Amino acid sequence: MSLAHEEVLSHPDHDIPLEYSTEDGVLKIFGFWIFLATDLILFACLFSMYQILHLNTAGGPTEQDLYNVPEFMAETLILLVSSFTCGLATLEMRKGHRGALMAWLIVTVLLGLSFIFLEVREFVDYVGRGATMQRSAFLSSFFTLVGTHGCHVSLGILWMLSILYQLGRRGIQAITARKVFIVGLYWHFLDVVWVFIFTVVYLQGVMH
Repeated sequence: MSLAHEEVLSHPDHDIPLEYSTEDGVLKIFGFWIFLATDLILFACLFSMYQILHLNTAGGPTEQDLYNVPEFMAETLILLVSSFTCGLATLEMRKGHRGALMAWLIVTVLLGLSFIFLEVREFVDYVGRGATMQRSAFLSSFFTLVGTHGCHVSLGILWMLSILYQLGRRGIQAITARKVFIVGLYWHFLDVVWVFIFTVVYLQGVMH
């Protein structure tokens, strides 16, 4: 890092967001962008696997047999709204409003839990109809791709809950601001991944 940059960091500037106000915060945010790049590679591999295998049903249930339009539309709407509320949380953090920040994070967590509930119900319904992971290559790739995203969302929910606890104890300061910002990046990333799942998996499936 250049000396000029270090000087800016050592003299707080109101134009610099709090999460970027320390050298440690800058480095950790940069490191998280690198993590997201590696996670993107993971999902790219899972999408490729699904595209290759989604027609290999081995005589079992097909995409048209399983995918329910109102169900995956509801999941999509909930996750898109949660991304919006997560953005509002970051906005309130920048204004220094701890109460509003925590409120929007709680709303985001509740929406995330609703999404997970619908996804688990979807999976249970499929399994109840004989569409298990081992039934065909199509179902193996479906459960792996969508399930991996669901696991990421579950992790994001737990992460936000831990940050809510820290905000309650410490308030908004450089470390908690950085954590809120990073979990926001993570949540928006999951929203983008879901848009691709919505398009490549569900829309392609019902329109095939």
